[in-house]
Amino acid sequence: MPVTVVRFNLVDPAATPESLSARYRAAVEMAAYADDRGISTVQTEEHHGVANNWLPSPFTFAGAVFGATRRIAVTVSAIIGPLHDPLRLAEDIAVLDLLSGGRLVTVAGIGYRPEEYGQFDVEWKQRGKLQDELLDTLLKAWTGEEFSFRGRTVRVTPRPFTQPHPLLLVGGSSRAAARRAARLGLPFFPSAHLPELEAYYKEQLVEHGTEGWTMMPAAVTPLLHVAEDPDRVWAEHGEHFLHEARTYASWQSSDIKSAVKSGATTVDELRAEGVYRILTPDECVEQALDSYVLHPLSGGMPVDEGWRSLHLFCENVLPRLEDLAV
Repeated sequence: MPVTVVRFNLVDPAATPESLSARYRAAVEMAAYADDRGISTVQTEEHHGVANNWLPSPFTFAGAVFGATRRIAVTVSAIIGPLHDPLRLAEDIAVLDLLSGGRLVTVAGIGYRPEEYGQFDVEWKQRGKLQDELLDTLLKAWTGEEFSFRGRTVRVTPRPFTQPHPLLLVGGSSRAAARRAARLGLPFFPSAHLPELEAYYKEQLVEHGTEGWTMMPAAVTPLLHVAEDPDRVWAEHGEHFLHEARTYASWQSSDIKSAVKSGATTVDELRAEGVYRILTPDECVEQALDSYVLHPLSGGMPVDEGWRSLHLFCENVLPRLEDLAV
């Protein structure tokens, strides 16, 4: 059975406080509906100070999802590790892990936007050192024992539900990220399909005498929207997908590798490119993907249209995927 994901970043460039509140509440309701229908995971992420209202507080959102669901996992992919206080983050993740019964998955990256570091007065050039400290601290904190942190003795309680600790992956597209994961014996989450980096990570596991595994995006990981009439949705709502694609493109330099990377400048180019795909239920099943990532509220998509996509996927696609897996 393929992994099924509903992704939310709550972007809406034209939002008012009232409309954004409705969008947030709709996302939680969608997560509850997805949970009831057997979707595997809700995925969310973190960005700061973005004019289009990109979600800055993924753990707060995750808590709301956990309160409304019983089974579905929430993957935060990814947090910008150096922007977080290590002790407070250890507490927050432990509490969410307890509340959810172990359904939280955290991917810790270092980000790629210096503006975000500037907003929080965190030194960009120190991001590798800060990420090392963060990950070391989380692993020590979750033991529930006293340890030394910045020259003082501290203890973090309560201990999390998941033992020995909540699922924590190291994200990134660099050798430094792979080395960091291997040194700590943590799983590695490359930000794109990078087999050569996975091979390097495995070499580093041997070098450090640790164990780990890789969760890597497939070579093709399209973002999906399901519709009875794709031509209509492209014509009426293609601008929302283009907005998100252009935002990502504006952040990515030549050395940034991402599973979602578009060079499109028009809706027609975006449609031809295939990074974002609007498909009928039949076409969606025929994709035969390892993972189906549904993005119902992409780029400010109207909530009603997002619900149509989610309903079609859960009622007309998911049961057929389950039948094919038997």
